[in-house]
Amino acid sequence: MDSIIPSLREKLIAQGTEDRKISSARFFKTDEYIKTYGVGMSEVTKMAKSYIKVIACMEKDDFLVMCESLWQSQYIEECVIACIWAESRVKEYNVENLDCFERWIDLYVDNWATCDTLCNHTVGEFLMRFPQSIQRVATWASSENRWMRRAASVSLIIPARKGFFLSEIFQIADSLLMDDDDLVQKGYGWMLKAASEHNPKVVFEFLIARRGSMPRTAYRYALEKMPPEWRAQAMKKE
Repeated sequence: MDSIIPSLREKLIAQGTEDRKISSARFFKTDEYIKTYGVGMSEVTKMAKSYIKVIACMEKDDFLVMCESLWQSQYIEECVIACIWAESRVKEYNVENLDCFERWIDLYVDNWATCDTLCNHTVGEFLMRFPQSIQRVATWASSENRWMRRAASVSLIIPARKGFFLSEIFQIADSLLMDDDDLVQKGYGWMLKAASEHNPKVVFEFLIARRGSMPRTAYRYALEKMPPEWRAQAMKKE
């Protein structure tokens, strides 16, 4: 760990550009400052994967401490690398490791990219291995932290596509139904869209029952995978 992180940061500094720093700020379109080296995400992904064999030899607890040190830097590139590394060892986690992932989301996530990269893959795969943890993730929907609320839904994207947790998906969507945060609305709309790939009729009925109250952002996201005639019916004025 003492040599991996300094080596990684040297490479990030060397590859960063001012133009990419500017384009990154525009890309996220958020009021919050995005701390970045100015390295493209394709290069960040390649860099992260180049260390996979090295980090695979570390003890799991030491590995998670190293990932947390990357999160603590708050550089988006380091946070994305921590997400990619965390996913690479997803089969080694036990149910207690959800404490770690929850802490990362609550303390360090500050944009949709790191939220989704961590939750779609690491947390989503974790939940399919440890389904008894789903209700704890569902409680994130009541958090004051917008990223915890988004995490409650985007953690279920991959499980939803495979037909898992439909009742919990509806529970979370109802908890977030009137959330006024655009990124939270997009998150649970995306979750419902993913669920519709495996359970289209049930999800459609859920949406129709709430079309007068669900924000249009979430509603339109959720309908995207539906047959055209269903979408047309759902978009008719009541």
